[in-house]
Parts: sequence; C-alpha cells; structure tokens
Amino acid sequence: MSKEVLQAIRAICEEKHIPVEAVLSTIEQALAAAYRKDFGNKLQNLHVKFNPETMEIRVADVKTVVEDQEIEEEEAEGEVIETPSTQPAPVETPVETAEPAGSTEREGGDEEEKRFNPKTEIMISVARETKPDAEIGDEIVTELEVPGDFGRMAAQTAKQVIIQRLREAERDVIFNEYKDKEGEIVSGTVQRVEGGNVLVDIGQATAIMPPSEQVRSERYTSGMQARFFIKSVNSTNRGPEVVVSRSHPELVRKLFEMEVPEIADGVVEIKSIAREAGSRSKIAVFTSEDNVDPVGSCVGQRGTRVQFIISELGGEKIDIIEWEENIKSFIKNALSPAKVSEVVLHEETHEAEARVAEDQLSLAIGKQGQNVRLASNLAGWKIDIKQDGVVATEADAEGGGAELEKPEATEPATGAGEAGADGGVVEAETTQPEDDKKPKEESTK
Repeated sequence: MSKEVLQAIRAICEEKHIPVEAVLSTIEQALAAAYRKDFGNKLQNLHVKFNPETMEIRVADVKTVVEDQEIEEEEAEGEVIETPSTQPAPVETPVETAEPAGSTEREGGDEEEKRFNPKTEIMISVARETKPDAEIGDEIVTELEVPGDFGRMAAQTAKQVIIQRLREAERDVIFNEYKDKEGEIVSGTVQRVEGGNVLVDIGQATAIMPPSEQVRSERYTSGMQARFFIKSVNSTNRGPEVVVSRSHPELVRKLFEMEVPEIADGVVEIKSIAREAGSRSKIAVFTSEDNVDPVGSCVGQRGTRVQFIISELGGEKIDIIEWEENIKSFIKNALSPAKVSEVVLHEETHEAEARVAEDQLSLAIGKQGQNVRLASNLAGWKIDIKQDGVVATEADAEGGGAELEKPEATEPATGAGEAGADGGVVEAETTQPEDDKKPKEESTK
C-alpha cells in the first residue's frame, strides 16, 4: 500500500509540475486539520509527520515556553476570558480572534504588552511539571495518540483539503511560469468562444482574449492555431488569469525579432510601430552599421521574411520605413508610398504640414485616411496634408485652409485629410471643380 501511495504522490508532482515536498506538506496540513476536527481541540498547536514509505502518521502538540504571566478576566465581544487553566470553551473565541503574536498596544503607543496565547505557548511553571529542565524559548513537544480508525476518517476529511491545496500550488506554479513570459509571444490553440471572449490553450494554462484584443477581420474557430502576445498575467481568486492579444502592436515587433536575425542580434532596431490590426502596419527601422540595409534585412530575399510575418498576421499589409533623426525626412518616409514635396513643422503645436502634388493627394491620405493616420502615429506628430501650390490665405478665404478640424463647415476645404496624435482623422474635399475632381481621385487610387 505504501508503494502505491508514494507512486501516486510522485505522479501528481510530475503531472502538475509541483515539488514533492509541497505535496507532502499539504498532506500533513490536511491530516492535522482532520485530527483536530475529530480528536483534538482548538487550543492544540498540532504538527503532523507523515512518512509515505511506511505510511506512519505521528501527531504532536508543540508549544513554546514563555515566562509566567497573570491573566486578568476581560470582556471581549460579550464573553469572559479566563486563565488557561479554566475550561477551553470560553477561551476559544478570543484566542482565535486575537492579534498575531498575541500582543496589543498600550494607550501611549510606545510600548507593547505581550499577551499569553494558550494555543502556541505554555508557561514555564506548567512546562516544568513535565520537563523539569525547561527554559524560556524551548519547545515542548507532546506526542498524541493516533486512534486506529483515524486513517479512514482522515481520508474523508483530508480529501477536499488536499485537492484544494494542490490546486493552489498548481496555480502558483502556472502564475510564476507565465508571469516571466509577460510581453512575449506564445503559440496557442483556440478552444472555444464564450461570451465574446476567446479561450486559448497555451500549454499549462488557458488564456483569455477579450474582444478588445481581437482582430475584427479574423474568425476564431475551435482548433485554430496561431501566435498570441501575452499582454498581462494577473492573480485572481479563481487562479491566474493570462490575457493574450492578437491586435497589440508589440505582436508585430516580436514576430520580426523571431524572423529577422539582425533585429534579434540588435544590429537593426525597430524605433516605432503604428498598427491598425487586420488592415495595415507601419514600422520604422534603424541601424548604425554602414554595411547593413535595415529595410532590406526586414524584407528578406524576395520578401520571404516579411511574407512570413504577413501570413502570421492573416494577410495584414506591412510598410517598412527607414527611421531618420531628421523629423522632416522621417515624416516624408512615413507617408510613403506617397511622394511629399515639402514638410513644414510647427513646433509650438507639435504639428507638421506635409505638401504633396495634386496626383499624390489621395495616395498620401490613404483609404479612409489610413495612411496619414498611421504616419502620424509612427512619427508622433499631428500631420496635416496640403495640396502643393495652394495658397493658404486663399484657402482660408474659402472656409478651408490649414485647419481641418471642423468637418461641419459648409464650404469645401483645401486640405485632403489630417491625422491627430491619437490616430483620429478628418476628411475634407478639395477645391477642385466637381466635374474634374472624381476622375483624378480615381486615377490616383
């Protein structure tokens, strides 16, 4: 029988990735709780030793020797506390609810008066009755009898305690494992969709992907395999909660680090990322090495590297842009594939005015303002697109001009679009005549 028990303990440890010592400690605590319930009392400080090889159970009451104290009768919650020599019933409630270490503060707050705790302490005069050489600070260990039917009763009482403690130990292992992986990506399999949340099997735990972290264009079905970004790991009453994401910009960064050795080695650095999950992303890359092309390194031979990442993101388009310290040059690069003729910076408002040719206007804005919005997020500047050659004063006279934050204006504006630092975009019409405006927009798209 002992071999089967020991084998079962080891099997649990291997399955749950829990140390054997933790399981044995849990069993001993459960046995102590079972013994106290059926054979002991709450004034006993029970310690149980369990030997899985011999199935031997030893129970002892362990108390620390303290100096003799006078205990006056007090009233606490309507009950009288008497000396430890009296019946244990009236002592039970105040002892269990006493402050840790059995101490209370005096009115002055400068000194603390230590109170006697009969559960864990024994007075020296009482201790010397059983052990004449007892000294203050010694431990008095009193062996208790283990009834013959304790094994059957303990098994019933301890079963639920053991299961609960094992779950707690397993939760701690899972939390510590994935807390270290926070900010990394993991491979997972979609289990099911429940209340809008996607439950993902990531190995030792089941992660949750809320609607805010999902990509609208993706359909999550049971059995779907993908890579997920571990956004956060939190400890809750129900166990560790691992939140994963498919829409986080850092997912793009981690995929490039996996696929591009130059980024993993630190030769090429990703300076910033702007992403609209499921549609398009822009990344700015930089290197200080003269013989390394940062954009080419990310694209790979015949586009193999970037195509792998695009495939992992479900066909999301990726623009790779070279980062430059000169903000004007960087904004020009960020607005690609449109060609920008001039960039004017307004430092006081942290805004940039980008002027483009007439045939580049809609290309610079992008579909529903996406290109200028991503460029604004990438550069960290509010970008206003202007048509090259249009005089600002004339545009202002017509009700448009440089400010495009008033879409309710009845007159057409000269600017084509504007993206704020928060990614917002406002579209406006050009001042071209109605009859020739549409063909030109269609040709540039």
